[in-house]
Amino acid sequence: MKNNEVGRTSDLLKKGCKVGNVLIDVPIILAPMAGVTDLSFRMLCRELGCGWTYTEMVSAKAILYRNKNTKPIMEIADDEKPVSLQLFGSDADIMAHIAHEIESGPYDIIDVNMGCPVPKIVNNNEGSGLMREPKKVEAILSSMVKAVKKPITVKIRKGFSENDINAVEIARIAEAAGVSAVAVHGRTREQYYSGVADWSIIRDVKNAVKIPVIGNGDIFTAKDAKKMLEETGCDALMIGRGAKGNPWLFAQIKEYLNTGKISTEPNVNMVKEMILRHTKLQMECKGEYMGIREMRKHIAWYTAGYPESAVLRDKVNHAESFEELKALIETRL
Repeated sequence: MKNNEVGRTSDLLKKGCKVGNVLIDVPIILAPMAGVTDLSFRMLCRELGCGWTYTEMVSAKAILYRNKNTKPIMEIADDEKPVSLQLFGSDADIMAHIAHEIESGPYDIIDVNMGCPVPKIVNNNEGSGLMREPKKVEAILSSMVKAVKKPITVKIRKGFSENDINAVEIARIAEAAGVSAVAVHGRTREQYYSGVADWSIIRDVKNAVKIPVIGNGDIFTAKDAKKMLEETGCDALMIGRGAKGNPWLFAQIKEYLNTGKISTEPNVNMVKEMILRHTKLQMECKGEYMGIREMRKHIAWYTAGYPESAVLRDKVNHAESFEELKALIETRL
């Protein structure tokens, strides 16, 4: 990378990103991913340079009806700042009520999920299903902004389908409603996570609104991060699937944007150490029984591409204790 290119891209880290009254010093974000970005994984990503985290998405109705399963999802670390709590729902009154209820909590920002493509969410006109109803989007966001003083943000997709590309329209509605930032995933709902993310829609949204725009989709390497900044002009970068099994990506992006140098990939010993550390954190948060089981998918991501990784994953899937899992990692990876 040439020196002048380093200067342009490192501005992201020098200036940070202002979201309402919250300054994001390092606008490199771990995307909210259900079943992935729990407290333990967020803590690891923070240590490696992630500057902004989100909880996994939480149902506003579940909070309203005091569903016991929401409490663990809403927990954050004492030093996890800045952090967003992400809500999903389709009833404007309930969304506003819950935003007001949780405003006194430790969250810096309240985010609205309008990007989840899962059928059971979409069929309730929640998540990315809301992108089909701009008037409802306006009602939800306006009600929430009026109900709280903390910043409200929203995460959207390119559109619901290729025949209904309306990210720019939704972003303008969000800005007019008083939303403080918008994250844009460059895929439609119908794409789910297939194909290639269309970064041009992120650029279009950036050109259409004055609030910060967060770019999301297909950032798997530090070079991807730089390329997205250059092609879209976005104010922050959001990393989703690229972080699975690779929390080192945040450190790599920071170094590349600052210096133009590519960090060395983690060696096998670093991977082993990270797996065991991650497992211990999971057990602290969820107990040994659940912690070991939660780690199975993470270990599959950490070990992808290693020789005989399929055999290791099969054995890990039958491990019942930390000692058993530790022995497998130390001897078979």
